[in-house]
Amino acid sequence: MIDDSPVKYDALRAATAARIALGRAGDALPTAPLLDFQLAHARARDAVYTELDADAIAAALSGHEIVRMRSQAADRGEYLRRPDLGRRVDPAGLVALRPGDYDAAFVVADGLSAMAVNRQAVALVAAVCALLGGWRVAPVVLVQQGRVAIGDEIGAALGASLVVVLLGERPGLSAADSLGAYLTWAPEPGRRDSERNCISNIRPGGLPIATAADQLAWLMREARSRRLSGIDLKEDRLSLLAASAAIERPP
Repeated sequence: MIDDSPVKYDALRAATAARIALGRAGDALPTAPLLDFQLAHARARDAVYTELDADAIAAALSGHEIVRMRSQAADRGEYLRRPDLGRRVDPAGLVALRPGDYDAAFVVADGLSAMAVNRQAVALVAAVCALLGGWRVAPVVLVQQGRVAIGDEIGAALGASLVVVLLGERPGLSAADSLGAYLTWAPEPGRRDSERNCISNIRPGGLPIATAADQLAWLMREARSRRLSGIDLKEDRLSLLAASAAIERPP
């Protein structure tokens, strides 16, 4: 007889948010896990349709110049049906972008979870900028109905050397507030996903803000130094530190 008692998996469940060993009630799940699953599904749906709180984000980023715009998707329904429209800026918004000699530009977009952006984006922008002493940072661009590639057009219009797009990732049944950060060197329309670096799962129950900021600032400095991003730019800080320690270690 197979022992499928939930108790024997307590230690494993304590180490992950995944749904494992939920038990059985006849041929179905017990009531509590079933209700928890339905609640998680409702939260994921809410995250997809939550509005970007642009006013609150702009107020919290009061130390930065803010530019607001939207993609070519007319509303949330069209945004979900037409991913291509979420990758392009509404032409009327481009006139608000003044090109300059910028080292970096930050684009904050709702993505598939404005909930994640509303909760985590401000703290991440502040933490990263604090690590980039001397960098010329463009005005922060807030975009409604935006996807990752919209940063290419915005970064190019601003004349930024690199662009970082912060947006909400597709919500799952374990997390509905996961923020993603996408870095692209020399942004321009047509950049491939392989030319970007991504840091994902930025949230209280995942990658902490301080850790994500440290990783992102490192990638930004390396991208500027090596003039590239994507699959050619690996986050190999630990191996570099190990190699450095080996060199400095006395014989």
